[in-house]
Amino acid sequence: MTLNNRISLIVSLLFTVLFGLASTLIFILYSNFRKEEFRDRLEIKALSNRKLFVNVKNIDQQLLKKIDHNTMDKLYNENTLIFDSDFNLIYSTIDDVKISWSIADLQYLKKHKTLFRQKGDFEVYGMLYDTDHNDYYTLIAAKDDYGNRKLLYLRFILIISYLLFTIICWGLTSFTVKKLMLPLSSFHQKIRKINENNLDTRVEIKSTKNEIDLIATEFNFMMDRIEDSYQKQKEFTAHASHELRTPLSRITSQIENNIALKETDPNSKEFLTNILSDVDHLTELINSLLILSKLENKKYENREIYRLDEILFTAIEKVNKLFPDFIILFDIEEDENLDSLLEISGNKKLLEVAITNILKNAFAYSDNQQANVKIHASGEQLIISVSNTGKTLTEKEQKNIFQPFMRGQNAKGTSGFGLGLRIVQRVLTLHKSKITYSIPAKNTNLFQLIFHI
Repeated sequence: MTLNNRISLIVSLLFTVLFGLASTLIFILYSNFRKEEFRDRLEIKALSNRKLFVNVKNIDQQLLKKIDHNTMDKLYNENTLIFDSDFNLIYSTIDDVKISWSIADLQYLKKHKTLFRQKGDFEVYGMLYDTDHNDYYTLIAAKDDYGNRKLLYLRFILIISYLLFTIICWGLTSFTVKKLMLPLSSFHQKIRKINENNLDTRVEIKSTKNEIDLIATEFNFMMDRIEDSYQKQKEFTAHASHELRTPLSRITSQIENNIALKETDPNSKEFLTNILSDVDHLTELINSLLILSKLENKKYENREIYRLDEILFTAIEKVNKLFPDFIILFDIEEDENLDSLLEISGNKKLLEVAITNILKNAFAYSDNQQANVKIHASGEQLIISVSNTGKTLTEKEQKNIFQPFMRGQNAKGTSGFGLGLRIVQRVLTLHKSKITYSIPAKNTNLFQLIFHI
C-alpha cells in the first residue's frame, strides 16, 4: 500500500470512528433528555390529579374524569390510576384499565415515594401522597409519541449524516493527501529517471519550510557529490586512455620498423608480428575507452543534418576493407516518408562508429560470414535491422548485453573486449534513439537500431 493510501485510510478511519462515537453520544444524551423531560411532564400531571382528588372534598369522580380528559394532552395517551393505603383502586381515568401494575409496584412506591419505569410502550410514573388520615398512590402512564418520533427522526438524521459525511471524508481526505503529497510524488518520478546519462538532473525546491523540500535539498547535495565523483572517474579514464595512446603509437611504429628491416630474421619477425597484433588490440581497447569516456562526459555535442543511408554505406565500406570476405546483403523498404526519416540531426562520426561496431559484431558472431542489413520505416521511426546466423545469447546474457566488458558464451574463440555494443548504446542514447536485441528464429541474432525522428 502506498503512503498516500495509508495516510488517507488512517485519517478516514479516525474520522469515521470519531464521528460514529459523536453521533452515538448525541443520540444517547438526547434520549436521556427526552426521558427526563417526559418524566417531569408525568410528575406535573400526577401532582395536578392528586391535588384535585385529595384536596377538593366531595369531588365527583365523574367530574374529575371529565376534567382529566379535557386537560390531558391527547398526544401522550395519558392514563391515571389512584389507589388508597390498602392498594385498592379508587380512581381511574379509563374504564378498561390498560396500565399494567402490580402490588409490588405499590409496595416499591410506598418505600421510595416515587417510581419511574418503562412498561412496554408506556412510561409509568408513580407518586406517594401521605396525609394525616390516609395514603394515596398515584400511577400515571403515557406514550411519548411526539418525543419518540423526534428521537426516531434524530436517529435517521444521524445515520444518514454518518454515511454521507463518511463518504465525503474519504473522498476529501484522499484528494487532500494526494495534493499534499504531490511534491513527494514529483520527487519520486524525478529520481526514477536519474541514471548515468543524466546525473546533472536536480529536484526543484520551492521552499525550505517542509520536510519534503528538506529531503530534496539533501538529495540535490548528494547528487552533486555523486556527479562530481562520476566526472572525476570519467576524466581519469579519458586522460589515462589519451596518455596511453602516444607510447602505444611509438611501440607500434618501432615494431613495424623492425619487421621491415632486412636484417630481422624470420623467427624474430613472427615474434614481432604477434606482439604487434597484441599492441593493436590494446590500442583498439584504449580507443574504445576514450570514446566511451567522451560519450559519458557528453563532449560530442556538434550536430548537423545527415542522411543515415549515407552513413550506413560509409560504415559498410569500412567493414568490407577490414573483412573482405564479409558479405553484407542490403535491402531498403520503400515508404513515402522514408526520405524525410533518413535525415537525422546528430554527430556523423559517432553514428559511423556505432553502425560499424554493429557490422563488426555481426561478422564476429556469424557462422557463414554473412549479414542482412535492412532499412525500413515504422510510423515516425526509422529502423536499421542487422541480422546474422550463429550462436545466440541466453536470457540472462541478453539482460546484460549492453553492459561494458560483457561477453556471452558465444564469444569463445572470437577477439574483442565487450565494449562495442556499449558504445553503440551510448551513441544512440545521445541521439535519443535506442538499440534492441532479439532472436526472431533459431540461431539468428537480430539487432535493431531505432531512430526517433
